[in-house]
Amino acid sequence: MRMQVGRVAAAVAVIAAVVSGCGGPAQAGSAVIVGNDVVPLEAVQSQLNTALGRTDQIQQLNQQGVTTADLARRIVTREVIHDLLTRRAAADGIVVTDAQVDAYLDSNGGADAVLADSVYDLPTLRERVRDNLIAAELGRQLAPGLAVTIDIVAATSREEAEQTARTLQAGGPDADALFRDPSVSARNELYQAVSSPNEAATVVFGVPEGTVGYFQPNPGQSQWIVFRVNDRSTTTPSDPAAVSSISQSQLAAIGERALQPDGEALGIRVNPRYGEWDPIQALVVAEGQVAGGILVPAAASAG
Repeated sequence: MRMQVGRVAAAVAVIAAVVSGCGGPAQAGSAVIVGNDVVPLEAVQSQLNTALGRTDQIQQLNQQGVTTADLARRIVTREVIHDLLTRRAAADGIVVTDAQVDAYLDSNGGADAVLADSVYDLPTLRERVRDNLIAAELGRQLAPGLAVTIDIVAATSREEAEQTARTLQAGGPDADALFRDPSVSARNELYQAVSSPNEAATVVFGVPEGTVGYFQPNPGQSQWIVFRVNDRSTTTPSDPAAVSSISQSQLAAIGERALQPDGEALGIRVNPRYGEWDPIQALVVAEGQVAGGILVPAAASAG
């Protein structure tokens, strides 16, 4: 009993440390601010309390290396995505009914079964399911015509990738020289969402034409990718039946990535206690753990 009390006390202490920070007057009392929408610290604390009460699920997450701080960041991430999806659904007329949420839960074994395997309470679980269905519908609407044409250069370190990105953004002979070796570079590569759904969920599909960026596809490897978006289209012709081969999870990921411009326009301010918003991965990460960088087009930065 003493050991259990100690564990509970430790968990409470971690929660208090995670949720009690603030980042200045505008951030005080908030976990994250999206535009003018505020997610209170108490909302995150409540979800953390619920999650930590799911001891079996928490044990599995701990075995995977997920800490309480990681879990808090996941909760804040989902609050950001929920806000952006709610705005987009209202703007685009996407409606997900309670009956659709029920049907999704039923198709996955029922609400009780899904709930038992999650770290949510029932209202939050239903909200997350609704978000997933909205994101998938958004992806389903966008995927048939969505395509980007990009230049790609490989790099072997973050420093090299950042310098290469700046050279590519500057243009001219030095930028042209980056493409001399076809084994580490390519120009005007076309990616369509219907044929490359996994790529369609990455940052290259979420930024406007002219954007240069760099990121590390796999933190366990040394390779970095530098890219420039030459063209982004939502009306590229494709096989109308091709979208049917894209999975629900892929459609949802495409839909969520399509929210990136919305987040950039509104502004996403994360309480520094949790870390910072990473536009490359579209999630909250610990401070200093952003997976790359985005250099906005010169015209946009000038404006």
